[in-house]
Amino acid sequence: MRKLFGLGIFLIASVVSGASQTATPPSTEVMKVGIVGLVHGHVESFLGGGNLNPAGSILKRPDTELVGVVEPDGALFDKYAQKYHLSPSLHFKSIAEMVSHAHPKAVLVFTPPSQHRRIVEESAALGVHVLMEKPLAFTYADALAMQGAAEKGHIHVLVDYETAWYTSNTEAVNLLQKGALGPIVKAVMRDGHEGPAKIHVQPEFLSWLIDPAQDGDGALTDFGCYGPNLMTWMMHGEAPISVTAVTKRLQPELYPKVSDEAEILLNYPHATAIVEGSWNWPFAVKQMDVYGATGYAKTIDSDRLDVRKRGDASPMSIHGAPLVAPYDDPLHYMEAVISGQIEEKADLSSLKNNVIVAEILDAARRSAESGKTVKLPLDK
Repeated sequence: MRKLFGLGIFLIASVVSGASQTATPPSTEVMKVGIVGLVHGHVESFLGGGNLNPAGSILKRPDTELVGVVEPDGALFDKYAQKYHLSPSLHFKSIAEMVSHAHPKAVLVFTPPSQHRRIVEESAALGVHVLMEKPLAFTYADALAMQGAAEKGHIHVLVDYETAWYTSNTEAVNLLQKGALGPIVKAVMRDGHEGPAKIHVQPEFLSWLIDPAQDGDGALTDFGCYGPNLMTWMMHGEAPISVTAVTKRLQPELYPKVSDEAEILLNYPHATAIVEGSWNWPFAVKQMDVYGATGYAKTIDSDRLDVRKRGDASPMSIHGAPLVAPYDDPLHYMEAVISGQIEEKADLSSLKNNVIVAEILDAARRSAESGKTVKLPLDK
């Protein structure tokens, strides 16, 4: 297992194994947060409530206060201000201006991945923590630069994935870590939907999703990140020894510059993972199959999974146990890590995990372009 970080670095993690979860009362302190960017459609779940933010809208939560929004597009800010009744006084021109006037403890980032490095570096210099929407980066160089900025600025950096809050995923990994499935042999992750154009994402969202300069390579970046994130969690922070990827453009009339189909093979010394990221599913799909030497767990959706162990005549369908605070949503978790209530590990939203995810995505793009397997670690 490669060690990516030295002693003393402060990072941040996401959901940890339910086997080690202990309910911790959420802090009574109100956490001041700012938003940076409104062009990522997932901002709707944080402003209006949704499955990306299980505890509900940040505008109605007693534990969170929105103190500012940095968005260069005035018309876009006005659209959200009208929809969610945001005061014009919340609009700032820059992170520095917002921090100087409103003093947020953390910023929530809803920009293209290409802007993540700049935002983390600016925030780290100001001592402000960061929660961003996945992925951390699509280049290994940017991920390492953010790691360095976080260490230098002593800030926490969290990467939010919808699947981090799926009780089915946590239940499956609990079974694996308890030994109920035997040692891991293989995992298959399927993530995606019909494609951003066909599900009619916001125009400002679509414009950068299909721009390789802003988002890497379409479905490879958008949905190819989920599987490596989950596999790195299950492998306790171990990176694969090689990555092989194949990408396709099955809808070139909609996505002429990026791939809409990505298959990624992660090779470990004693296990393999198959990652299927697609903008061509007939409907939204987020599923994970975990195969151990003596059983399997297959998640059906965010809550349900099928489990079959050696000797069972058929699989048993179960529901994942409810997640307990502060492991139940990204803002509870971020506040708990910032305040020191939780010890970080190589879990789903951790910087350690997501630097590896960025390395895998970078290797996958190189593999798809060259038609060759790419060995890790990548050159820095």
